[in-house]
Amino acid sequence: MTVKERYESAKEIYKAVGVDTDEAIKKLENVKISMHCWQGDDVIGFDHDGPLTGGIQTTGNYPGKARTPEELMADIDKVLSYIPGKHKINLHASYAIFEDGEFVNRDKLEPKHFKKWVEFAKERGLGLDFNPTLFAHDMVKDNLTLSSPDEATRKFWIDHCKACIRISQYFAEELGQPCMMNIWIPDGYKDIPADRVAPRRRFRDSLDEILSIDYDKTKVYVALESKVFGIGLESYTVGSSEFCVSYAATRGILSLMDNGHYHPTEVVSDKIPSLLLFNDKIALHVTRGVRWDSDHVVLLDDETKEIAKEIVRNDALDRVFIGTDYFDASINRISAWTVGMRNMQKALLYALLSPNKQLAQLQEEGKLTQLMMQQEEMKTYPMGDVWNYFCEKNGVPVGEKWFEDCEKYEQEVLSKRN
Repeated sequence: MTVKERYESAKEIYKAVGVDTDEAIKKLENVKISMHCWQGDDVIGFDHDGPLTGGIQTTGNYPGKARTPEELMADIDKVLSYIPGKHKINLHASYAIFEDGEFVNRDKLEPKHFKKWVEFAKERGLGLDFNPTLFAHDMVKDNLTLSSPDEATRKFWIDHCKACIRISQYFAEELGQPCMMNIWIPDGYKDIPADRVAPRRRFRDSLDEILSIDYDKTKVYVALESKVFGIGLESYTVGSSEFCVSYAATRGILSLMDNGHYHPTEVVSDKIPSLLLFNDKIALHVTRGVRWDSDHVVLLDDETKEIAKEIVRNDALDRVFIGTDYFDASINRISAWTVGMRNMQKALLYALLSPNKQLAQLQEEGKLTQLMMQQEEMKTYPMGDVWNYFCEKNGVPVGEKWFEDCEKYEQEVLSKRN
């Protein structure tokens, strides 16, 4: 059977439980996932040569990482050729591109330092999201940035974040679509602090100063990302979930949840509907936490599927900024990117192919036995046939065929970089 024939068969199977596969595909085609640029070069960026610091660490030395903007863009192009639909690229400020020997520090960044990224996005019909880079820099003092007791340190990072808002608005205006700008800080202490409130008070005041800048809130959506702890910050994290959610709620910005930034027994999927009740929009960094490390390649696992279900069930595909965030230097980086992005799309398709209204009605009627049965039966419905058709329809490789080309790219391009 051809891919189309298998799809037509699957279409009838889903139709029997009230699911329109054509409609599911149409909705998925309109979902933009923001693909993080930093998987391609192990979070190094282009504005420093030093090691990663600030609770961030990449493990592995698989050959072929991108070393220049041109190599990173070529790798992104290769990944995009494997992924159905049009998406966004999520940049960190450390990926500024300086020309003609020019260099400025992060507090002096301007839109012109990202002009090549805008040209890259325009040529491909992509959007751009953005992140201030508050790590791997000599102005990270004692693992503190926006919460530092040192006024000069705070001012440097405040000015950096203000610059990033201006750059984000430049992205939005040039590309004709909103830019989500996410703030995450590595601030905290390795051991038990004597004062937990003072750093958070300074962080609050720094954020207030950053947000005092005049910017178009219909073009730039500022988000704040929390974390439970980081490397070297095991005992106290300034930007905790309680702080970040409370700050976002009282200042009219977005809460961003990274599903690797919580206690292992917490799940972001359960938090999504609560935040959607009280916020017009929210943001996600989809990753995979394993023990203490939050940034493994996204799999089509239970939590990824549950995250997608909550977005779809709550009719929130246009209310949630979905981005990926992981980095694995132990395997082919192109493959890692592709697997994670395609899995996020598969999870969304799985959710779109569920008879969500019927399942919710069973719950309302107290028919919990039937609910469990139907939920379990849906797990073996032929989603794969719909996914393969979705890929073919969008002109990208079906199934694992993309990996053959990925290996060829490794042999012909990546292997020659070392």
